[in-house]
Amino acid sequence: MTNPAQQLKRTLNATMLWGLGVGYVISGMYFGWNLGLEKGGTLGMGIATLFIALMYVAFTFSYTELACAIPKAGGAFDYAGRTMGKDLAFFAGMAQNIEFIFAPPAIAFAIGAYFNLFFPQLPVLGIAVAVYIIFTALNISGVKAAATFELVITIMAVGELLLFAGITLPHFDTVHLKKNALPAGWTGIFPSIPFAIWFFLGIEGIANVAEETKNPQRTILKGFGSAILTLVVLCALTFISSVGVAGWEAVVYTKEGTTSDSPLPLALSHIVTNNAFLYHMLITVGLFGLVASFHGIILAAGRSSFEFGRARFAPQWLGKVNRRFQTPSNALIANMVIGIIALLTGKTGEIIILSVFGALTLYIISMIAVIRLRRKEPALERPFKVPFYPLFPFIALILACISFIAVIVYNFKLGLVYLGLLLISYILFSLFFKKSL
Repeated sequence: MTNPAQQLKRTLNATMLWGLGVGYVISGMYFGWNLGLEKGGTLGMGIATLFIALMYVAFTFSYTELACAIPKAGGAFDYAGRTMGKDLAFFAGMAQNIEFIFAPPAIAFAIGAYFNLFFPQLPVLGIAVAVYIIFTALNISGVKAAATFELVITIMAVGELLLFAGITLPHFDTVHLKKNALPAGWTGIFPSIPFAIWFFLGIEGIANVAEETKNPQRTILKGFGSAILTLVVLCALTFISSVGVAGWEAVVYTKEGTTSDSPLPLALSHIVTNNAFLYHMLITVGLFGLVASFHGIILAAGRSSFEFGRARFAPQWLGKVNRRFQTPSNALIANMVIGIIALLTGKTGEIIILSVFGALTLYIISMIAVIRLRRKEPALERPFKVPFYPLFPFIALILACISFIAVIVYNFKLGLVYLGLLLISYILFSLFFKKSL
């Protein structure tokens, strides 16, 4: 670990971590979540979101204990390796890689679609690929520059959500929340779960920049805590203000009757005309939320893949640091190539579900790691201890297991694809890398 070619530069403070944590996630407020309303209605999606929010609060505090005690770029990969050995470390690392590598293509496609609204002559796919190249280059140029950009654009995205709530809440009516609130019955809660997860997916990426954080044992707690509090408030505001304008159907279906990935513009269209300056301004600024998440998750994915290579669980060239910029450039470029290939398939919905499978696997293994580390290394210095232990990690573990089962039941074929990816990668790991560890 003393090799300069494998060392990352410490430049991040608590404010930058807040920007990264919120930025990783905030695109989930702008698109995707509303499709859960089609599955469960206001009440079904609302209950799913409530339980998922509880899971993320319990998970975040538990994960913060691990991140402060073991401030490594690999996040869950390093925690599992310390507590459960090489095999489970591999599965945790692969799940983390799948989550972080497969989320950006879906967001890139949404960015391309936004640009295409204003510049129809530009192809959506071409814009998405160009965005991938530009933001990978920005991440390679230096973590401080990347985090500063993330902070600025995240503040703008948060501001726009608050402005949206301020405009729509005066038109809120509880009648709209009650209208057809449970169209599929109570069973509609379960297929809504992946879309509720999309509200918070990615916040754990804060742990992956622990090695680039000043005084990580204290700074990570401030970053994680402030980020999850911000996201819970924004989630509640966005959900209530969107649906409260004209009911859940109004933020799911377009005038043509097709489903839409743009709930906020749909809600606004019931208040202001499509030609209004405010409408166009909010649509334009909405792009910032997508860019913030896209850029932030690329940053976290680079660190996850970097640690996988540095620990020799994957080709070692992934674990090399760029001498000039002190960033994991090889890992960032490799992730970009995989992301663009996934983007070219055009199956963004399926890609999101794969990312959710990876996230839930990571959560399950991480919560087991919290409990095992307490028993295995009780004397380990823990600058932060999860409150209400062992209640919080058990709540997160149980809800993550229920969510995983629900997602695989309603997405069985994609579940098989995900498990196939894990199995094939584990076979390759066993054949080519495990023996050298």
